[in-house]
Amino acid sequence: MGAGEGIELIKILKNTPTVVEHGNGDIPYTFTLFANYPNPFNPTTTIKFSVPGTHFVTLQVFDMLGREIETLVNEEKSVGNYELKFDGSNLTSGIYFYRLQAGNFVETKKLILLK
Repeated sequence: MGAGEGIELIKILKNTPTVVEHGNGDIPYTFTLFANYPNPFNPTTTIKFSVPGTHFVTLQVFDMLGREIETLVNEEKSVGNYELKFDGSNLTSGIYFYRLQAGNFVETKKLILLK
């Protein structure tokens, strides 16, 4: 293993996705929306996603009735792996959904908030 390989540098700012740099130069070749961790969560959880090229990206959280709770990302992103912290402190316990839209890609996953 060369210098820096296998080392993952992560910088997390509240609700601001940041690029996750991999020492081995991993470049995503497909859109991916990962399961949040932890799930269930209280009050914060981490959401990760990958973008294979420069695309306008929207990541939103919805309640069970489909009402938008919060927009976490709404901007152009370059190729990379991203992660952010979602803070549900101001929400009630329950099931929520988060949806990633970029180009023709759309995927939705479930969050469970337990207080």
